[in-house]
This record gives sequence, structure tokens and C-alpha cells, in this order.
Amino acid sequence: MITTPTLLLNEQKCRRNIRNMAEKAKRNNVTLRPHFKTHQSHEIGRWFREEGTEKITVSSLRMAKYFAADGWKDILVAFPVNILEIETINQLAGKIHLSLLVESAEAVRFLQVNLKSPVDIYIKVDAGLHRTGVSWDDHKSIYEILRSLSESRATTFRGFVTHSGHSYRARSKNESSAIHNESITRMLSLKNKFLHEYPGLIISVGDTPGCSIMEDFSMVDEIRPGNYVFYDVTQYIIGSCKADQIAVAMACPVVAVHRERSEVVIYGGSVHFASDSVVDENGITIYGKVVSNHGNGWGEIIEESYLRKLSQEHGIVYLPDNFIDDYKPGDIIKILPVHSCTTANLMKGYLTTEGQKISTMQIYP
Repeated sequence: MITTPTLLLNEQKCRRNIRNMAEKAKRNNVTLRPHFKTHQSHEIGRWFREEGTEKITVSSLRMAKYFAADGWKDILVAFPVNILEIETINQLAGKIHLSLLVESAEAVRFLQVNLKSPVDIYIKVDAGLHRTGVSWDDHKSIYEILRSLSESRATTFRGFVTHSGHSYRARSKNESSAIHNESITRMLSLKNKFLHEYPGLIISVGDTPGCSIMEDFSMVDEIRPGNYVFYDVTQYIIGSCKADQIAVAMACPVVAVHRERSEVVIYGGSVHFASDSVVDENGITIYGKVVSNHGNGWGEIIEESYLRKLSQEHGIVYLPDNFIDDYKPGDIIKILPVHSCTTANLMKGYLTTEGQKISTMQIYP
């Protein structure tokens, strides 16, 4: 019985999402290195292994340790290397095939002196997101990093990595496709410039909108999407997925009904959903979309209903007049999250629609 906010997981939808991306990678003859920061679960990670996944991406060294403990041997930490964690880097590099991201020669020189086991190095490239990475056209800085790498016996340069996270701001398939194509063009220009000196270098790209919408990946070597394992409302609005591909939903107790405002108050706030929002097709800022109850799972999106406001523990849901009478205190309302990655990170576990509890990383030393 659900009595508190609970993250529901439809295993069948989740496995289908995993399988679809694996098959797309095979059709394109590219390596799929899925990002595991979305689900953060040994159990769900094994579903990827069943579809042939051998290489994975994580967002922290702590997460790398967690998945290495479940037998994953080839792990890329897709976050600029934090040299203060050199002890953990050395522990991992002595046990698995570890890949790190750098965006400065200083970081490379530190690794050169302090590494005790070899690691692979990718240069993080900013192809348009403007968050981290060397700008795709800053050849001077890239040459400086490559010179430092050539002087290091403990590091091997493997290629260029980018994340076109600005595709999450797209509001159509065309916008997302344009961002993807621009990023690929910029990454290819880098590959063509340095391929003669480094004939084995690869380019690795990763964002769920681009990897879901596009079909041709013949110009890249590796893709690293992560959110597609669950998808969410943002991906639905972008056009990356259909509503019935979203594999997680929050189940929240109704604690009050205010018919005069067409609002339902739920036990489920920012500490459960996170604070991510998105502007929907009607120009309204929302924090989730309400779906119909369907047994232990959920059904279709209830149009014109949405999670409109979040406090720490409270959520305010707007429901049209023809639906608000369906809910009373003590009922459970189900809501698709705007950003499944952050919601899953906060909820620290899943309840499948078949009644199985699945744990996540929690606190891992």
C-alpha cells in the first residue's frame, strides 16, 4: 500500500526503451555507452547488460565505484576530472578500465605526476552548451592539452567528448535535430583536424533528444544517452518520445481538495520531484503532468491537468472541473515527472508496477 510519495517504474516500458536504443546503435554500427546517472541502480543496469551493453558512462567517481562493484569493467566518468579525488581515481584505475575527461593541460600534468595506474583520457569539448569543456574551435588550448598528454606515460588520449545538453531547451524535433547536427558538424571538424596525428581517435556524443530523434549516426563513433531509460515530460514535449514510453511516474497521496480553485494538494514536493520545470504546449510552466490511475500503474495523460507549484513537501495540482471530483483526501494521484533523472536521484528507489522494490546507489563510500 502506498502511503508516501513513491516513484513507480514500469519495467516493461523501461526494458523496451533500453532495447530500442541498443538496436539503433547496432544498426548504425556505433558504440552505445549509456549514461547510468539517470537510474543509478545495479538491478536496472543489469537490464542493459542483457541487451549487450559492455561500456557505461557515469557522472561521478562515487558512481563509478558503485557500478564497478557490480562487475562493470569499462567506465567513463563524464565530468571534468576532480584532481582532489586522485586517491579514488587510483583505486578505480587499478581495478577497471577507467576513462576520464580533461579540459586543461594543468589537470593532465597533475595526473601525469600522481597516477599509479594507466587511464584513458578524453578531451571535453564545448560544442554549444557553454557549461564545461574546451570550445570546439579553440585549437590552441586543445594542442596544449595534447602536448601534455604526449608527455605522460600514464594517460592515453582516446578522443573528443561532447554533451549537447542545450537540446533540452528545444521544443520540437526540428529544433533538437538542428542542435544535434550543429554539434556533430563541429565535432567532425575536430576529428578531421587531428585524425592524421591520432588515427585512432573517436568522437563521442550524448544527449537523449538527439539520440532518440535522429536515425543516422554514421558520422560518430559512440553515443552516450541516459535519460531514455525512463524518458519524462521534457522529452515528451521536445518530441523525443511518446507519452506511453515514459517509464516512471510519481504516486502521491492527496491531502486536500480545493474545488473553488480547481486545485488538489498532494504530499509530494521539491524534495521528491526536484525543482525542474518546463513550459508546456500551452505556454504554462509545469512541474509534471497528471495521468489517469490504472491499477498499480498509470494510463493516459489527463489533458489540461498539471503539477503547477512545489514547496518542500507540498505539491499543488491543477485539475479541470470534470476531473477534480475524482479525487478526495486519501486517494493516490499519479504524475509524470518533468525530469526523471533528478526525481530518481531524490527518491532513491523504485516500486515496479508488479510490486518489486528496486534500490539505487544511496550513499556509497
